Amino acid sequence: MTALRQHLIDPEVCIRCNTCEENCPIEGAIEHNDENYVVNAELCKNCLSCIAPCPTGAIDNWQIVNQAYSLDDQYSWDELPEAVELVSSADIDLEAAASDANDILQMARQSSGAVPSPVTASKPSINLWTREEPVTAIVTGNYRITEEGVESDVRHIVLDLGSQSFPVLEGQSIGIIPPGMNALGKPHLVRLYSIASARNGERPGYNNLALNVKRVTYEVSGEQHQGVGSGYMCDLKKGDEVKVTGPFGSTFLMPNDPDANLLMICTGTGAAPFRGMTERRRRVGGSGTGKMMLFFGARTPSELPYFGPLQKVPTALLDKELVFSRMTKRDESKKEYVQDRMLKRAIDIAALLKDPNTHIYICGLKGMEAGVEKSFEKICADNGMDWHEVRSAFMPEGRYHIETY
Repeated sequence: MTALRQHLIDPEVCIRCNTCEENCPIEGAIEHNDENYVVNAELCKNCLSCIAPCPTGAIDNWQIVNQAYSLDDQYSWDELPEAVELVSSADIDLEAAASDANDILQMARQSSGAVPSPVTASKPSINLWTREEPVTAIVTGNYRITEEGVESDVRHIVLDLGSQSFPVLEGQSIGIIPPGMNALGKPHLVRLYSIASARNGERPGYNNLALNVKRVTYEVSGEQHQGVGSGYMCDLKKGDEVKVTGPFGSTFLMPNDPDANLLMICTGTGAAPFRGMTERRRRVGGSGTGKMMLFFGARTPSELPYFGPLQKVPTALLDKELVFSRMTKRDESKKEYVQDRMLKRAIDIAALLKDPNTHIYICGLKGMEAGVEKSFEKICADNGMDWHEVRSAFMPEGRYHIETY
């Protein structure tokens, strides 16, 4: 079953102004009753005409689903259902032709618009290997990085490329071609995954790279199924061969300037590119003054990838805030999201926003964007800044990057 990226309206944020319906060029794609505005998945063409006019951002929500929510489902909501945690190109299980990989990344970055790469970033290599001519990698490791027994099965997978040329940079993605045929008897198309290692390899000096992949599961007629791409990747054994395309991505890159500050905000496997950036900074070292701050969200510590190893990363290298939204079902006061923790670090974030050498990266669930934006707005307002002006200054300089799904 092919996953669908469904456009949804957040009933908690929507003010029922009718702007989205008025701006939609397709009759019936957006409709409403006295309670909610909803999107008809069968009619919506993802033209994005409704996104910019919406005054609250309620229209700018997307979820990866295996079966589209019906109009009746959407009319019944008081809030959006919890998204399946397909958070980034590290985790997404959409079918996509290799030639469409850049289109997928562009959609993931639509909230930030056309933002160039950082001025000091290295020049990336892109589209070296295609679906028609992929490179063959060998699996040298497949390790679970969430606790056994929890629902979230996230894997750290290492691929060795041998003597084949496959240069990558932190923040780029690769394509994986699952073997076999789909329900139509055609070969499976490419899946994209973000690279979770530094440019000089998961092991320095080796021509290899690492990925974070979460096993996607869903139920159909009472039977459990798993995503074609994620299931294939999570079940790989040491020594297996994998067909790889790419690399992809030319803007979501880290600056080479050791004095650059990196403010990184993510959920789940959206941390993949930030692991690579942190490892790159650790290896390069030097006398740079650049700070690295990470806000990393998951439901529980057991479901946060790399929870154990992260505890050992020195604060001098990475100022980390690990945030959990499901610590206990009995105490709602302990439920916290990355945007909430940002407010608790408002003074530090404000200082970074005032520094012209700060770069912001957001990667993870599309649903976290609105909350993160609101936190930035409040932090700026409380510290004598206007967030929209700050963001407008960051973007043309390649210092504000979003990659969400």
